[in-house]
Amino acid sequence: MTPSSGRGLLHLAAAVDQPGAYDAAAYTEPARLAERGVLDFVTLKDGFARPGPDALAVLARVAPETRRIGLVPTVTTTHTEPFHLQAAVATLDWVSRGRAGWWLDVSATEREARLVGRRPAASAAALWRKAGEVADVAARLWDSTEEDAGAPDPASGHRGGRHPVDFTGSAFSVRGPSTVPRPSQGHPVRVVDATEVPARSTAARYADVALVRAADCTQAAAVREELRSGAARFGRDPRTLRVLASLVVDLGGGEVTAEPGWGSLLPGRGHGRRGGTRRGAQGPPLYRGGPVALAELIAAWHGQGAVDGFHLVPAEPRRDLERLVNGTVVLLQHRGLFRTFYPGSTLREHLGLARPA
Repeated sequence: MTPSSGRGLLHLAAAVDQPGAYDAAAYTEPARLAERGVLDFVTLKDGFARPGPDALAVLARVAPETRRIGLVPTVTTTHTEPFHLQAAVATLDWVSRGRAGWWLDVSATEREARLVGRRPAASAAALWRKAGEVADVAARLWDSTEEDAGAPDPASGHRGGRHPVDFTGSAFSVRGPSTVPRPSQGHPVRVVDATEVPARSTAARYADVALVRAADCTQAAAVREELRSGAARFGRDPRTLRVLASLVVDLGGGEVTAEPGWGSLLPGRGHGRRGGTRRGAQGPPLYRGGPVALAELIAAWHGQGAVDGFHLVPAEPRRDLERLVNGTVVLLQHRGLFRTFYPGSTLREHLGLARPA
């Protein structure tokens, strides 16, 4: 179903972060709820200095408890071995039957470097350059096993359709081939937060989905245009890059008028509208209002071509995700702006992206 705006399919994703939670049910329940809302994918943040369980392992546990929702853990490319990293992501794609993505991130603090016994991190530009190389070599390793590869035969020397990649980057080298068969999706979906300038070149070149923390429609549109132009310069079809606005959503106050100091809900409109956004001190901008006003915001930004969709982070995990799925998403579906069922089974299919040959 294509929205009447002609801007292409609307894409929606949500975070399922549960601070302090270690029980599997704390993550499977919100993932199932997001799946009932037919969202494209859920994300789970992680980092060396972030307390909590390993995001990739958690979503591997969530995979058999869900059927269609995409699963996107944060994967830090700094201080990690690319060969093991790609094997873990490929494994998530296999156990989820083609629903894996990976949120590429970097570790820029000395504290995180000390935690893993490494020297202080390099500059942001160098870190993101390495992240791009990790994305590159991961794709090569996933392609290092032919689709119909058989098992290797040590006696005859037959490699079973596997071949080395012999990759040398700025900070690592990998020979290959991968020990995990080619993922179900070919290449699991790559997600990059492209808000900060150093990350944008990597996002434009390698990301399937770019997240942008923008507090207004104009800013989001400008970054989207920059990313799509960058993708074209790298020889990509810019239409294959999905740009999602990332917002923290506080849906606890109901359909209230925006408070002084909060941005207007829709472009060109004042504070008489319900709800509003403002920049957060750290992290994504914050939306405060009700499910109806949030649906208006999503419809307006997408309808103007500013973004391809939204990545929404519930301020209060259980409450706000429920109101998002049972309120905002239902309204968008009723208006014909968002799908009511999954047309396919893989995350690439949800996003309208082809499977790499």
